[in-house]
Amino acid sequence: MEIDIERLGLKNVPVDPQTIFEFPQGIAGFEDFRRFKVFHEEGKPTVFWLQSLDDVSVSFPIVTPEMIDLEYRIELSPEDSALLGLEGQSVEDVAVVVIIYRNEADGGRIGANTRSPIVLNLAARKGMQKILRDLRSAVLVTGR
Repeated sequence: MEIDIERLGLKNVPVDPQTIFEFPQGIAGFEDFRRFKVFHEEGKPTVFWLQSLDDVSVSFPIVTPEMIDLEYRIELSPEDSALLGLEGQSVEDVAVVVIIYRNEADGGRIGANTRSPIVLNLAARKGMQKILRDLRSAVLVTGR
């Protein structure tokens, strides 16, 4: 499979089916998009793109929480763990990332969606967006 990623100016990018993340519930507002690939721009290995393979015009810039001085400790429900296929896997198989955005109303400053992190099972290639109803669902440590 090959895709064009216009946002990054890339054409005929090969996508190995073994590297696709399946999001059984999609992402909030994009529930119909279930297959994603993680890319990064050449020379910019700190910001990655969560690229939809169902609609290549949809992608989300993502970073690790540590990149923006946050630390998450998220408690997953048994349903979350089942959705991610985490049974019998270690915590090292899980990655948490946040979607970042440019806030034009705040002078173009970069912001992050800290209330809805993306949780990835790196081994099973499954993902989900964990909607935190309140920040007591997670421990956020800022300003390390």
